[in-house]
Amino acid sequence: MASFASRRLQKERAEWRKDHPFGFSAKPMANPDGKGQNLFRWICGIPGRAGTPWEGATYKLTMDFSEDYPGKPPKCKFVFVNGKVLFHPNIYPSGTVCLSILNEDEDWKPSITIKQILLGVQDLLDNPNSASPAQAEPFQLFTQNKE
Repeated sequence: MASFASRRLQKERAEWRKDHPFGFSAKPMANPDGKGQNLFRWICGIPGRAGTPWEGATYKLTMDFSEDYPGKPPKCKFVFVNGKVLFHPNIYPSGTVCLSILNEDEDWKPSITIKQILLGVQDLLDNPNSASPAQAEPFQLFTQNKE
């Protein structure tokens, strides 16, 4: 019998296929043996918004879900490009996203969907949270340029 987490992820996959924001992508990754998909590990793409430094590219992100999902949020990490992580105040050097809706002790709610997470991460790219820095150098540049 499928777990609650896998049923929820199947439902979210079906909803995503019917309706998702333009330019975004999200799907379960293939199993290492090439047979089927791993519902608990997704690869996603977030487009950079027009008129921002992120414009013109799609930023890849992995989402790792536990059997406790949706009680616990997924772990979201940007995929390294040429050995480098995104240079952003709210992205840890590991690629992990620092966003309150991804923290079960802050704003995570089981009703939050994959679509809402991806839209939230896109918004974070454009509007860094100076109250929660994850990398010192991008944070310092962001706060200096804000003034």
